[in-house]
Amino acid sequence: MKRRSYALLLQLFVVVIVALFTPCVASAQTIDELKKKAEQGDASAQFDLARCYEAGNGVAQNAAKAVKWYRNSAEQGNAEAQYNLGLCYYHGEGVDQDYAEAVKWYRKAAEQGNPNARCNLGVCYKYGEGVVQDYAEAVKWYRKAAEQGVAIAQHNLGNCYYFGEGVAKDYAEAAKWYRKSAEKGYTHAQCSLAICYYNGEGVAKDYCEAVRWHRISAELGYMHSQYNLGSCYFYGNGVSEDLDEAMRWWRKAAEQGHVDAQYMLGYWHYYVSSGSLETDRAEIEKWLTIAAEQGHVDAQFMLAECYYFGEELPKNYVEAAKWYRKAAEQGNADAQYYLGECYYNGHGVTKDLNEAIEWYRKAAQQGKDNAKIKLNDLGESW
Repeated sequence: MKRRSYALLLQLFVVVIVALFTPCVASAQTIDELKKKAEQGDASAQFDLARCYEAGNGVAQNAAKAVKWYRNSAEQGNAEAQYNLGLCYYHGEGVDQDYAEAVKWYRKAAEQGNPNARCNLGVCYKYGEGVVQDYAEAVKWYRKAAEQGVAIAQHNLGNCYYFGEGVAKDYAEAAKWYRKSAEKGYTHAQCSLAICYYNGEGVAKDYCEAVRWHRISAELGYMHSQYNLGSCYFYGNGVSEDLDEAMRWWRKAAEQGHVDAQYMLGYWHYYVSSGSLETDRAEIEKWLTIAAEQGHVDAQFMLAECYYFGEELPKNYVEAAKWYRKAAEQGNADAQYYLGECYYNGHGVTKDLNEAIEWYRKAAQQGKDNAKIKLNDLGESW
């Protein structure tokens, strides 16, 4: 069985804005009482009424009215209302999206010690949303929230140490904060901690611990850990090699949209028969196409190969040329050579010697000997 080497990649932090919302479950009588108190200026009642409008509990859901009452409460200094008003501006719910206004209200809440507002303010500084991008400020606010126990902030602070953003790179500190977050059940952090163990970054290399944390995260549905756990089974790292388990976890990840897992499902059916040629062909075409359409260069090249040589899929030069081109344009040297072949032979495209030479030359400049030989035969330099 042919294999390719795949590194387990650290999942970069995806913008996660902490949304703290406890539904307001209220009867008509309670709503009337809240409205009366809110209209009399009671900040707590205003906040509770806003939550009811946001969720549609006891009243018709109305984001604009939620914003109105959050604002009334926030202007009286209610930190939770300030935070929730910031969320409304960040997501554009009940108001036009406005990152600067979101930051304004997050900051007011954060300065009163609201931990989730502190985390979200850190996110805004990291990505330059509503403020000038400033990694050091992001670290400052992440740390405040992390020390208050916010799992997302702990993971984000770990990422800052892992990548050296706003602080000196320090894998041991990264692993420390990943662990704190992971132990609270945050799946992203469980995956990140697993990768530290897999690579021996900040902790002693330990495939078994990597598998343990990936499994915890994977069983909670996190697709990156599902993919990585599948890879551990495929290569026998930390567990006994088990292709069926590898496939099972890759499929879970693929069905959630993990592009590498989608490619690996196609790859597996290409190289390892399931016992049904019809099933293998359908799975190869399905998963390679899904991955290729998302720009996965290896999937694009493998799909082109299948169509060009008629291996596992019916020969189709037009489709082959199409996918060779997409991979070639991403710099895949093999695809560049075969796209040259398509133009040289008129396979799936109009025969064009000049185009063929151009693609041969691109491949040759990346060291492809077959492209160099072709150019020499044509009397062309590379």
